[in-house]
Amino acid sequence: MSLLNFGHAYNALYEAQKERLWQPSLGQKVQDLVGQRLGVYGYGSIGRQAARVAKAMGMDVIAYTASPRDTPEKRKDTGFIVPGTGDPDGSIPSEWYSGTDKASLHHFLGRDIDVLLVGVPLTAATRHVLSTEEFDVLSKKRAFVANVARGPVIDSAALKKALEEGKLRGAALDVTEPEPLPKDNPLWEAPNTFISPHVSGNSNDYAKRAFQVFELNLERKARGEPLINVIDRKKGY
Repeated sequence: MSLLNFGHAYNALYEAQKERLWQPSLGQKVQDLVGQRLGVYGYGSIGRQAARVAKAMGMDVIAYTASPRDTPEKRKDTGFIVPGTGDPDGSIPSEWYSGTDKASLHHFLGRDIDVLLVGVPLTAATRHVLSTEEFDVLSKKRAFVANVARGPVIDSAALKKALEEGKLRGAALDVTEPEPLPKDNPLWEAPNTFISPHVSGNSNDYAKRAFQVFELNLERKARGEPLINVIDRKKGY
């Protein structure tokens, strides 16, 4: 939604509306998503749903995961799936990349990405994993960065600097470091940036779905089957 607002100059249109100004010229530089490339960094349930929506809008999608997903079986989503959502069989990405080292990540980021969706869990390995070097790689296409993971995955100072220098064309941050973001934090002043208070995943059906996962796991346990949506404490997620 933030990307669409950004591409369609929503903020400028809204300001014009408040002033009762009819300004069709604001719609002359609309950025169409068709043909743009979405890089999904962390292809979990959120990343898969974002990929589904992006594909429907004509975008090309590529994915990055920590472990290789080099077979159709490994690309399947084994977690809880709301019917009609996500990418259950992992067929949406046109390209898959993986790794836990900087070189592998930079190779992925350098694949002509127009929009980067950050959806990785926060671990010791991913803290500030996106910083100056990574934004320099993304500057090849002046990517738009959206973070729906955790704030500390991104080095906020480096992000603000990249935005100010025009290396990135914009950002949508549903998570920040710290949270709540203090009023005097410089990130509020970053250009072309939309900040929301960690609410992008909220839904009036959230509790119902949580109980559905619980119910499914009770049934699976009764049948002696592995549980779904299990946290691996060694991995940290």
